[in-house]
Amino acid sequence: MNNENEFGKPPLLRSLKLRDLVLFNLVAVLGLRHLAISANFGPGALALWGLAALFFFIPQGLAVIELSSRFPNEGGIYFWTKQALGEGHGFLCGWCYWINNVLYYPNLLITSAVIATYIVGKGDSGFSGNWSYVLPATLIALWLAVIINIVGVGTGKWLQNAGALGTYIPGLIIILLGIHGAIYGPPANPINISTLIPDFSDFGSLNLLSAVAFAFAGLELVSTMGDEVENPKRNLSRSVFIAAPLIAMAYVLGTAALLWLVPKQEINVVSGILQAISNGIGNLPGSLRWLMPVCAALYTLGNIGCVGAWLVGPARVAFVIGLDRYFPAWFGKVHPTWRTPYAAILVQASLATVFLLLSILGKGTTVEEVYLILLDTQVLIYFIPYAYLFIVFLLHRIRAEACQGVVLAPGGRPGAWIIGGSGLTLTLFAMVVAMIPPASSAHPMLFRAKVIGGALGFILVGGVIYGIAKMKNKGTFRK
Repeated sequence: MNNENEFGKPPLLRSLKLRDLVLFNLVAVLGLRHLAISANFGPGALALWGLAALFFFIPQGLAVIELSSRFPNEGGIYFWTKQALGEGHGFLCGWCYWINNVLYYPNLLITSAVIATYIVGKGDSGFSGNWSYVLPATLIALWLAVIINIVGVGTGKWLQNAGALGTYIPGLIIILLGIHGAIYGPPANPINISTLIPDFSDFGSLNLLSAVAFAFAGLELVSTMGDEVENPKRNLSRSVFIAAPLIAMAYVLGTAALLWLVPKQEINVVSGILQAISNGIGNLPGSLRWLMPVCAALYTLGNIGCVGAWLVGPARVAFVIGLDRYFPAWFGKVHPTWRTPYAAILVQASLATVFLLLSILGKGTTVEEVYLILLDTQVLIYFIPYAYLFIVFLLHRIRAEACQGVVLAPGGRPGAWIIGGSGLTLTLFAMVVAMIPPASSAHPMLFRAKVIGGALGFILVGGVIYGIAKMKNKGTFRK
């Protein structure tokens, strides 16, 4: 796809440099909330991070590096899948990638609103449970990210860049506090060989392995903006090489620091990192008390930057699907002044607003139940594009071994099979785990019906949209 789209609008601007891509990867993949979730499991989580990195994160990174250097086009994973498997599979992959992220924002935004209360020392006041505060705060954060990213890629990237720093700096502070704690005091949790080995006969271990694997997901996101990247063939792959080790280090060392500073039974899955900072500065001079509100402010900024990244990336997928006429044509419109796919961004943000209202205003009603079903469904839908990622990686390698400028994954064909097979296996494993009801579920069969039925329902809706558009494109329907 060239930069001049068929609507005759101005071309997309190549405003994203290597630095922006590295920071985009950081804010898209690294979520500090995962530190508390994993540390809540205990020291065995560290081994699970290692397994997830080995069998999913590294294969994901190598697959993205090769595919983004082979096809540095707008639309990323949608474009790669369409090239390998045709338009039908391309649409299904793009549809699942897009609709899943519309469901993702409410949880992230609500978490941001809760963390923001710690900036002014109201974290334990119950204020974060007041919907009259949570609703305006979440909507303002969402639409702030929308406006900034519509005004231009060159403007929007600064939100994502600031969000990356807002995420990484508190992570580094937690790691440093953990190192200080390890030097001067005993761990809050027993850490030894026996506690570091997870019990795989326990469903909790399998579930957490799935969760931490997909905490590593997102390296493919910035590739959806390929036509807005400066020298994409080189810079997209280089950004993964730089960002991936930083992300892995933050997850593993951050979880270790949290385990050293906070007893696992006391870890709050929402505010766990702030608990760790509070405990970590407890033995430091009182002049460092300012770290708590500053880290809360940075963490909030990081979450808003993450919303911006997961808003604009999937919107580019919808934009390219619009250009291909499988979404309404106006999805493919580019703003005449700011040169951004503003229509796709606005549709995505509007749908996210609807789901946000369902999640907050529907508390205690059947609306809340519907929303919770959607969340269960989201987990399964989330895995589908990653299954495509590894399948497509293998297909493109089989059909075209080498091409000028392509950064091939190491090991030749055997290496490619190991990389693709490993990533695909863990992805399919995570999909199976997503369909297993938690131990606390009173109605396991109903849980499975909701998750599997909901996912099939979304796929069916996408299939209907694709079928209607295909008939229109063939001229079956006439205006």
